[in-house]
Amino acid sequence: MEKSLLSIDWDYFIKIRPEWCGSYIENERCLVDIWYKRYIEENIRGINLEKEIYINTNTKRFWNFIKERFNLKKDIEVFISDSHKFSYKIAKDNKCDNIILFDAHSDLGYGGLSSLEFELNCANWLGKLFKDNIINKSTIIYSPYTMEQPNDFSELNSKYNIEYVMNRWDIEYEQFKNSEISAIHICRSGAWSPPWLDKKFYEFIRNSELKVRKLEDITRDWNPKKLTFSDEINYLIG
Repeated sequence: MEKSLLSIDWDYFIKIRPEWCGSYIENERCLVDIWYKRYIEENIRGINLEKEIYINTNTKRFWNFIKERFNLKKDIEVFISDSHKFSYKIAKDNKCDNIILFDAHSDLGYGGLSSLEFELNCANWLGKLFKDNIINKSTIIYSPYTMEQPNDFSELNSKYNIEYVMNRWDIEYEQFKNSEISAIHICRSGAWSPPWLDKKFYEFIRNSELKVRKLEDITRDWNPKKLTFSDEINYLIG
């Protein structure tokens, strides 16, 4: 039976502003500081980002949908991280043939085939799984909030077996009837998902009612009410 990794990016459920959809290094500045900067800038304009940026209500029925439509391995583990790059190792360790990806980004690599020559990162892990002959196909189920199109990856599409699903998620996936989900990876992608939604992220994980293994520390300090005027200046100019 074919083995699949179900890889879920938390940003799948979040509509963020187009100007925030850049390429970021996953460090403290991009995971925390940049969100304080955005929050303070918008607060000056009279906009409360904590009320403006929220999660899609599909999170409430997502796990029922997954369990109804996919064949989950008995005692399956859910791996948790901030970075999506861990999907590479999880797929390799579990000898997966296929990746089923729920995401706002393809993570195939953003420079054609040449981007697969870079070191493993959150933006190219899926492409590198193909390049290293670890998987032979993938289905990318795009978020309704994605800024991408399948033809953005024409060079990779011509070489690898990649299917895209646009603007729908709660459908029957007949092609996976004979596929076993061997592992599940949920990443937070903190550079693209705001810290005030972290509690919802943990709630989403708990709602899976599955065994969870954390791969890295994902705690973030978010408390804008504690900021001093000096803190705000530092974030704005930092």
